[in-house]
Amino acid sequence: MQPAVFRALLHFIYTDSLPHGARDLEGDEDIEMVRLLLVAADRYAMDRLKMVCQSILCRDLNADTVATTLALADQHNCHKLKDACLEFIERSDDNAMDGVVATQGFKDLKVTCPSLIVDVLENRRKLRKA
Repeated sequence: MQPAVFRALLHFIYTDSLPHGARDLEGDEDIEMVRLLLVAADRYAMDRLKMVCQSILCRDLNADTVATTLALADQHNCHKLKDACLEFIERSDDNAMDGVVATQGFKDLKVTCPSLIVDVLENRRKLRKA
């Protein structure tokens, strides 16, 4: 665990809140911090921290981050976050979906979690039929 993540974890334990930067998501480093905190929260069974991290990541979804976030959600049993990622992808128009598919995160997702790609395709198909 990186020292900054450990400090943020301790900050949450003592204050029941995240450090300032992790709440505001002003840059890629802050997003990565929240992801790493989610992993730590899952590892140490800190359900409230895990829920807070999921909520922050749900608010920050975009075409560049959704595939990576979906893999993270699946790996750490974050059902709320996984559902938000699937819904984001389902509701994306074709241009936005092209952006998602072009990301390295999506390419990695195809290799590491092919079952998630099936979920994405099935959910998009259901939405288009409705």
